[in-house]
Amino acid sequence: MKKSKLFEWIRRVIMIIIGAVITGYGLEAVLIPNDVIDGGVTGLSIMGSDLFGISLGILLFILNIPFVYLGYKQVGKTFAIMSSVGIVALSVSTVLMHHIKPILGPKDPLLVVLAGGLLIGVGIGIVLRSGGAMDGSEVLAVLLSRKIPFSVGDIILVINAFIFTGAGFIYGLENALYSALTYYIAKNVIDIIQVGLEKSKSVKVISSKSEELGEAIQSRLGRSVTFTPGRGGYSKEETQILNCVINRMEETKLLSIIKDIDHSAFVVVSDVSEVRGGNFKKRDIH
Repeated sequence: MKKSKLFEWIRRVIMIIIGAVITGYGLEAVLIPNDVIDGGVTGLSIMGSDLFGISLGILLFILNIPFVYLGYKQVGKTFAIMSSVGIVALSVSTVLMHHIKPILGPKDPLLVVLAGGLLIGVGIGIVLRSGGAMDGSEVLAVLLSRKIPFSVGDIILVINAFIFTGAGFIYGLENALYSALTYYIAKNVIDIIQVGLEKSKSVKVISSKSEELGEAIQSRLGRSVTFTPGRGGYSKEETQILNCVINRMEETKLLSIIKDIDHSAFVVVSDVSEVRGGNFKKRDIH
């Protein structure tokens, strides 16, 4: 058991270092040479490096230290350790790759945005999926959300709005807009890395033909179903609530199956961030 736990720690550390190196390459080979920045503490560090001539790696390390401490207090030791690995690896990567030849120039601004957002998103996504973080703004947003009536996403958006506004004064309005677009692309790539292309959905169906629907879903879609006893609050009638987890590409077919059997069925479809355990394997369709 101890060996497997140690192996898992080593695997996570290696993945975090890989993610940090990819992020560092995206910054030094794509974004920074073209005066495009990322959001959060990384964006502040890039602007500080340009304004004061301080090494980006040093600023990344120093500015993130308070947030690592907050993460340790609020999330736990493991998160703080993994985040420290990511921050150190990113700082070292930017120092080692500072003089690397840019792969894109200012004549290709859209390619800069696309490539930069893709590299940054993949790198950060790998780090987050491995249980670490490389930007303290997310930790700050989580803490602030507990004190003020705004979500984590809203707070991060406000923080980055100030950062990109500052970038407009330093790099010009056009580059600030390119920076915001890069951040948007990176955010979506991070979501894909964390959740996967086949994002799961949870489906609840209330129908008088629950048994027939369950058999059809299992035979035509290859997904298992679970029945939960229920009772109508108004009608007081006993019913069976059908529960099923599918991926998003199967949603249209599932809704078609339900409509064919009971067009008046009450259907609720909601996003699921992660599915673990059980038997979420697609069976052969007959």
